[in-house]
Amino acid sequence: MSTQLAVCAEMVFLDLPLIDRVKKLDQAGFEIELWDIRDKDLSALAATDASFGSMTGYSEGSLCDADSAHEVVRTARELIPAAKELGISRLVVHPAQLIDGQAATPRFRATGQMWLTAARTLEELGRLGEEHEVTFMLENLNTILDHPGIPLGRAKDTLALVKAVDHPNVKMMLDLYHAQIGEGNLIELVRAALPHIGEIQVADVPGRCEPGTGEINYRAVAQALAQLGYSGPVGMEAYASADSQGAIAAFADAFEPLAQLAGRNR
Repeated sequence: MSTQLAVCAEMVFLDLPLIDRVKKLDQAGFEIELWDIRDKDLSALAATDASFGSMTGYSEGSLCDADSAHEVVRTARELIPAAKELGISRLVVHPAQLIDGQAATPRFRATGQMWLTAARTLEELGRLGEEHEVTFMLENLNTILDHPGIPLGRAKDTLALVKAVDHPNVKMMLDLYHAQIGEGNLIELVRAALPHIGEIQVADVPGRCEPGTGEINYRAVAQALAQLGYSGPVGMEAYASADSQGAIAAFADAFEPLAQLAGRNR
């Protein structure tokens, strides 16, 4: 298995229709990542023959809320046919429900019941993923800037949940942008999380733009990942600071050490 670089089509080439963004990223050799696919033309997307990597894997409910956790599983099941149509095997879930990126029900303290509910819901998603040959990835979020009021959002919390569930179809979407804002110490975080990572997502801090525009030394992170033998996907979920072509080129350059590792392993 070799590392695949992916780019979120929702955040670059925003002057183009989504289909054209997908084609442009595919032609550049990137896997395509999407957010909510319910409002998208799946047939047209599938007809591009692009390689799609991930999408949001639920549409309602909160993983850690006993009153609505069943909605996470129900809507995840409903979205699986769409994922299959696009050839997507990685489905992203969050610790709690987001509406337009914000906490649907802000909660600033995680209770023991929330931990238990989240773990049990992830176990259900694991069984669902095993049944349909997809992997559910729990994404960490920062609660300082982008997602206040999301409980269990820190990387150390999402890692603890994924480790507790211990199911091959439940992994961690380790978002290093969110982790830098909330926790830092990224290389040691990657080292600790490595066996449980389904994908790594990146953007720089501050600004949430491409690598090289902020304080994170992503080339050093890439070198550490190469030394650790990481061969999973790396996705750029970032806006372009200027032109999108330059942004995706900067992303590819930052993660060249992983590409070199993949070439040696072929």
